[in-house]
Amino acid sequence: MILDDKSPEKPKIEYPTQWGFKLIGRDKEALLRCIKEAMGGKEHLCSLGNASKTGKFHSYNASCLVETQEERDRIFKYCQDHDDVDMVI
Repeated sequence: MILDDKSPEKPKIEYPTQWGFKLIGRDKEALLRCIKEAMGGKEHLCSLGNASKTGKFHSYNASCLVETQEERDRIFKYCQDHDDVDMVI
């Protein structure tokens, strides 16, 4: 399936599934804290991503097994609303 802005339907995601989140922000430690808080006690993987050329922004890649779309959306929203996170992808 090719995804583009002309496709009328969303892709079908079967749960549970492994899902990744990329968090971008200015403070590496704060990003790590946000990931830990968002995941709660959930087992997850986390790795340092890229830094901007100036070193002002950093990214972390986090992934976990999500059981439902609601759980996936909850983790995403928690990160998105966190004061130390500039962007979540």
